[in-house]
Amino acid sequence: MKTPTQVDPAADAIPHGDPHAIFAAWYAEARTTEPNDSNAMALATATPDGFPSVRMVLLKGHGPEGFVFYTNSRSRKGEELLANPRAALLFHWKSLRRQIRIEGPVSRVSEGEADAYFASRARDSQLGAVASDQSSPLDSRETFTARYEAAKSEFEGRDVIRPAHWYGFRLDPVAIEFWQDRSHRLHERRRFIRNAEGGWSSSLLYP
Repeated sequence: MKTPTQVDPAADAIPHGDPHAIFAAWYAEARTTEPNDSNAMALATATPDGFPSVRMVLLKGHGPEGFVFYTNSRSRKGEELLANPRAALLFHWKSLRRQIRIEGPVSRVSEGEADAYFASRARDSQLGAVASDQSSPLDSRETFTARYEAAKSEFEGRDVIRPAHWYGFRLDPVAIEFWQDRSHRLHERRRFIRNAEGGWSSSLLYP
């Protein structure tokens, strides 16, 4: 019986089809095999003049409408997304020996969506979002702790209000590439490109 880390080099090729359906199937499998944060993804952004940066964030929603994550819009990534609303995502699941790369323009989620997600977070995470000036210089850990305690006191006995600058972004994919590890580095890649009508074409790529 195969373990999740074993890959059959004779397995069927990544098919042409709906890339969102393929993503959903791979993601569901990763949720059962990846030991930690199967929804973790690298988010690459760039300044208007082309200086890139990348960091790990968590996927909080996906579907034909796009891929959603949340952040402080005053952070480096938030400011870069607002100034240059294009980004790339990378999922890497070691347990399955798979990667997915996604590229496209980015827009804000609605206020209602942001409020609903913020309300679903653990209270301590909500308070941390209020207390943090994400990406800004911090003189000491004690300052951040004090800000957290101040927020805790401010909202004691009532719901934590989502900061206006804390909200979600949705990446609307124009390209999605699936990568599957194979023996002897004979890996498999299929890249999907969205056309003007909203459909998808795809082709295999040399590894």
